[in-house]
Amino acid sequence: MSRETVNSICATLPGAEVSDPWGGGHDAWKVGGKMFASIGATMPGVAIKTDSVETASMLIEMGAGTKAPYFHASWVLLDWNMDADELRARILASYRLVRASLPKKVQAGLDPLPEG
Repeated sequence: MSRETVNSICATLPGAEVSDPWGGGHDAWKVGGKMFASIGATMPGVAIKTDSVETASMLIEMGAGTKAPYFHASWVLLDWNMDADELRARILASYRLVRASLPKKVQAGLDPLPEG
């Protein structure tokens, strides 16, 4: 996996937009103004949101990720070496979680969720 792979996954999600809010080459993917994935300028991986601190801890214990520096404990840094299908599924889960937390009016303005 690579920055390009993650960016290509995120770019297919309805309403997803990328920015570099901190400067220096970060890719922060947002839907409705809320971040669901972030690639640091130098960190080898992508940070994604999980539904809870417990889920993040479980993923870390399983070796699927590490603590995402500078993020809340419910975020996990996924390594570039992760299986492509698992990476896609985890990014999609983060996207769905953030999208579901948006106001209903904002959600209604987005294209339908991707299948899978």
